[in-house]
Amino acid sequence: MTRNLIVGLLAFTGLSAAQSPQTFTGIITDDMCALPGHASMKMGPTDADCVKACISAHGASYVLLDGKNVYILSDQKTPEKFAAQKVAVVGSLDAKTKTITVQSIAPAK
Repeated sequence: MTRNLIVGLLAFTGLSAAQSPQTFTGIITDDMCALPGHASMKMGPTDADCVKACISAHGASYVLLDGKNVYILSDQKTPEKFAAQKVAVVGSLDAKTKTITVQSIAPAK
């Protein structure tokens, strides 16, 4: 009985500690060019072309750059259509891994 109570309390604590969704605003880019920018890579005529080229040719991952922080995105398909665009990402942040579990991505207003 005591063991069941402890397991139940631990499960409840874990659920209550789960992050609620937040909105993160920034630019969809890739983890190779996020902080240095695309000027040094020049993998295409536009930043969007560079992002897509880094993803396809170099195995980079889509990330969200909010100006100072880089967040890994759990969804690696949806960001393609928003490459180099300012977006609002709704999701939960894992602060340890700086990963956003993406619920939705839309153009920023």
